[in-house]
Amino acid sequence: MSSSEPTFPELLSGCKRSAVHLEMRDQYGVSDEADGFSTWLRTGQRDTDPGSESWASWVELISQAVARGVTVRRARVISEPVTDYIRYEHAGTVVNVAAGEQVRWLPRRRASDIALPGNDFWLFDERLIRWNHFTGSGAWAGQEITDEPAAAELCAAAFEAVWARAVPHDQYEIR
Repeated sequence: MSSSEPTFPELLSGCKRSAVHLEMRDQYGVSDEADGFSTWLRTGQRDTDPGSESWASWVELISQAVARGVTVRRARVISEPVTDYIRYEHAGTVVNVAAGEQVRWLPRRRASDIALPGNDFWLFDERLIRWNHFTGSGAWAGQEITDEPAAAELCAAAFEAVWARAVPHDQYEIR
């Protein structure tokens, strides 16, 4: 990321109406989750305390956006049976929901006829995209910011199509 690109908190703080996030990987290997994921694999215990060190800044950021009237939605396209990582994500999603996010899950087999972008993304106010890039093993590989209208239109349409078919978090059963 170049120093001129806005950070995620800056992007969300500039958001006025909606922030949507589409996740399409079955495995992420981002370094700040490594210890928590390892602990969860060993013990089955996941940090779900919104006030904990690992969650507090996220909860505050999302809560502030929602309090300003921003609708924050996250959809996850996942393979079934799910990976251990998706089980880990599902176990922690209660915190995302407590912060004010709406979260849904869509089994990949039900997304076959949806035109999806090649990368995960955040779309702010249906116009500004933050592409999230990952390596093949799921490690963070940077972001790219664009306000290209055709790309924003693709992202908005893809997200809404996934959202319409996806199962709300409190109803989705891990398989």
